[in-house]
Amino acid sequence: MKKPGKILPVTLRQLVSKPATVRYPAGPEKQFPNLRAKITFDAELCVGCNACVRDCPTDAIEILTVGEKQYKAILKTDSCVFCSQCVDSCPKDALHYTPTFELATLNRESLRADI
Repeated sequence: MKKPGKILPVTLRQLVSKPATVRYPAGPEKQFPNLRAKITFDAELCVGCNACVRDCPTDAIEILTVGEKQYKAILKTDSCVFCSQCVDSCPKDALHYTPTFELATLNRESLRADI
């Protein structure tokens, strides 16, 4: 290092400037409108075409037939990469993202959810 004092102005400027990070979870979290978080399923809109199942790169979603023209979805959150392929490929908009993004748990079985 030829001039070790060059970093001193940068250091002093950073001491008085606003931090670039947020104090989450102590402070409010900022959610963007296109946030890809927890998925919900509207069974009334589903027609059972399985387009979401075919387009999922990690096989994280299953569509099961419950009755005649009645379906239920099972989402494996531990496999899901939240890529939005299933939401984009659904022709009837039966899958949607919610603003819930805190999905961490210690119980792996709770990550497989009927949605």
